[in-house]
Amino acid sequence: MTAANSEAIERCIKQALKNSNVSAEDIDVINGHLTATSRDSAEIRNWSRALGLKGRDFPYINSLKGMTGHCLSASGSIESVASVLQIKKNFLFPNINCEDLHPEIKQLISEDKVPEKMMETDVNVLAKASFGFGDVNAVAIFKRYIP
Repeated sequence: MTAANSEAIERCIKQALKNSNVSAEDIDVINGHLTATSRDSAEIRNWSRALGLKGRDFPYINSLKGMTGHCLSASGSIESVASVLQIKKNFLFPNINCEDLHPEIKQLISEDKVPEKMMETDVNVLAKASFGFGDVNAVAIFKRYIP
């Protein structure tokens, strides 16, 4: 019941892209569910498969939970606000306490795609993930508004 279903997560990611008419290559950053557990590498593997991107082609990925802890039912709301702020202010917040990146993650994506320090960069499209117990999964795509 509590174990993530990779097939369902990949389907959720693909459907979010389809619903928002965004291609995988358009994503600048993923704000992942990433909880600093052994399942983080599985989540990144699911993103890599769903997007068809790996190594240096993979978008930046970060998680707010290293700074806030897991806020349970409030996580999605708090992390969505942080995601929108990254787009508005053109920065990526860092992944803190991530100095020893899991070897499985290093095999999937380039280490520099997991920023350990705040970065100033253009952020136009951000994918925000929330994956919960019992496969209650959500991915929201946030895109910069250009009038």
